[in-house]
Amino acid sequence: MAYGQENLFTQKNGESLIKFLYKLKMTYLKKFKFYLLIFLIFSACSSIPKNTKNSCAIFEEKYLWYKHTKASYKKWGAPIHLQLAFVKKESDFNWLAKPPRKKLFKVLPFKRPSSSFGYSQAVVGTWEQYKRETNNKLATRARFKDSVDFIGWYINKTNKILKIPKRDAYRQYLAYYKGWGDYKKYRNDKKAIIYAKSVKVLANTYRKQLTMCQKNLDKNKYIIF
Repeated sequence: MAYGQENLFTQKNGESLIKFLYKLKMTYLKKFKFYLLIFLIFSACSSIPKNTKNSCAIFEEKYLWYKHTKASYKKWGAPIHLQLAFVKKESDFNWLAKPPRKKLFKVLPFKRPSSSFGYSQAVVGTWEQYKRETNNKLATRARFKDSVDFIGWYINKTNKILKIPKRDAYRQYLAYYKGWGDYKKYRNDKKAIIYAKSVKVLANTYRKQLTMCQKNLDKNKYIIF
């Protein structure tokens, strides 16, 4: 009898364990599906525009991006065309952009040269400073809204620290690329000068294009969630 009861007890324990494992599996499966769905939605919203050389085409495809850049302009005074030029130069509108890894012995992938990431290619230290000063604790470098707000914040601080006009694309980008501390040494950095000149040309192109479509963009008052 005792042996039979022991068998029954073991059987019940085994069934309970199977049920528990099944519930655990289903719970993790649901969580995985949920996070996968969030990732796919985020990826779709963050996809690179088809034509990144034309500001009107960018905002026609990504109208919400216009709302974000305009909000940054109103908040920080950073021109919309300059925000776009910075993003184009830094990441080419790739939300997951990172600096390429260095090569060890010219063959083996090694560490990245900096912690730059996302649309703005902000480094960790400066991004944390931005979050503290703006109280935007949930800001992420992979989100376009936060990235252009960061760029606006940086341009505004550059204006205050280095007295560079907010519409001066050339010198503003030099400060963005070199940092406030090293800005004065930019003359020794030929790469920085070349990049800044290209950003100036790009910003001017975006500005001219925007004059053709900004009125229509401002008429669209609908909200996209």
